[in-house]
Amino acid sequence: MNPLVVVTGGTKGIGRAIVERFLKGKCDVITCARNNKDLSSLQQEMNNLYTESQLFYKTADMSVREEVNGFVAFIQSMNRPVMVLINNTGVFIPGQIHNEEEGTLEKMIETNVYSAYHLTRGIIGGMMEQKKGHVFNICSTASITAYTNGGSYCISKFALLGMTKVLREEMKPYQIKVTAVIPGATYTDSWQGTDLPQERFMDSQDVAESIWAAHSLSPRSVIEEILIRPQLGDLD
Repeated sequence: MNPLVVVTGGTKGIGRAIVERFLKGKCDVITCARNNKDLSSLQQEMNNLYTESQLFYKTADMSVREEVNGFVAFIQSMNRPVMVLINNTGVFIPGQIHNEEEGTLEKMIETNVYSAYHLTRGIIGGMMEQKKGHVFNICSTASITAYTNGGSYCISKFALLGMTKVLREEMKPYQIKVTAVIPGATYTDSWQGTDLPQERFMDSQDVAESIWAAHSLSPRSVIEEILIRPQLGDLD
């Protein structure tokens, strides 16, 4: 039986690239997103491309606690151990703390932090029982650098990196690996409409390959942080 991998936000950008890389590596993948049509299309495409693995999905808005619970229940209904959890769900709303719209912080925390927190809590128990597993949290260079137009996004991504560090310490006795992925500017939907050339950004597939490489290490080693930027440096 193939290893089972959970990837949130798997229909676009980095998430889609991660889904495809693990399917290519003969893992079965469960993913989620808000748009059912996008998920159905992704499943059909991926299952046609990778016949030795299988993609499952459930429609869910991971910023809503009840829908996170529903996604956890869907995963548990498979009755299979989860080997890898990749918390990729995220949203970016530009702005500054002193003038961004009311509710921006709440939206960012619910999507970028609470989703990862509650999903991890729903899955990690099984990993602890088997003393095996790997959790990746998709952070950002905004987790380590304060950007003027970052506002609540920086706050949420700093928090996600902090959560990752704490979880790493907690899971050491259970042989569970925990990795923070800290990508710089990657060409995804968040950058659509920019005047900058696509070549100035990282490719989502490069982020996915770095995650696959970290996952492929022996049980004796863990890459705690993957910091990856465009060759010419990050963008403000």
